[in-house]
Amino acid sequence: MKVSEEIVVRIRCARSVAVLTGAGISAESDIPTFRGPKGIWREVDPEEVATPEAFRRDPVRVWRWHREMRRLVLRARPNPAHRALAELERACEEFTLITQNVDGLHWRAGSTRVVEVHGNILRDRCSRCGKVLEEPRFWELDAPPRCRCGGLFRPDVVWFGEPLPREAWEEAERAAEQCEAFLSVGTSASVYPAALLPRMAKEAGAYVVEVNLGPTDATGFVDRSLFGRAGEVMPALVEALLEGM
Repeated sequence: MKVSEEIVVRIRCARSVAVLTGAGISAESDIPTFRGPKGIWREVDPEEVATPEAFRRDPVRVWRWHREMRRLVLRARPNPAHRALAELERACEEFTLITQNVDGLHWRAGSTRVVEVHGNILRDRCSRCGKVLEEPRFWELDAPPRCRCGGLFRPDVVWFGEPLPREAWEEAERAAEQCEAFLSVGTSASVYPAALLPRMAKEAGAYVVEVNLGPTDATGFVDRSLFGRAGEVMPALVEALLEGM
């Protein structure tokens, strides 16, 4: 696809770039979205598998449900949109990739400046002391293992009713407020507080572009919208940007 010269010039001239990604980008790697007509929450009640209360009631059920999600994530592979963003990072002096996704595909695509505001399903965290582990041997267990402190390990993701990790959110806010160009990719801009970031960037003076299959809650205030599959739009956009860099 052809990307307008205005978008190319404005992003190319930006000293700092921030990107927000959502479930739409990983859907193209065959990871289902959580919301929408075919979303995961149509199949299972999140109150039963994705809340602190559910974990306290039935930690084994919650652990096993996340085990299936981990298996799905591990089968997935980064797609052209993930790889294009990793390439864009390498070309930018200041770059922050903020993701709402918990699948780790940005890391696997080669991105290094990633802020995971909803956590990462391939990590575990002690529900008592907060110790974080990346221990693949845990993932196939039938029940959550115990930490040395006696607490149960749980997936290191943000469940319903929990606040975002403070450091990650502060870094995301800082990137949105300080960037000169902001890209919103594969997100409906309807899940808060992450949905605040594009508007935050706009109000701070950034040039804001969204990439999505169709209009979103951000369409009314962004500078430009590029409608289409992220795996097609992002490689075309990054190729156009790199031609003059």
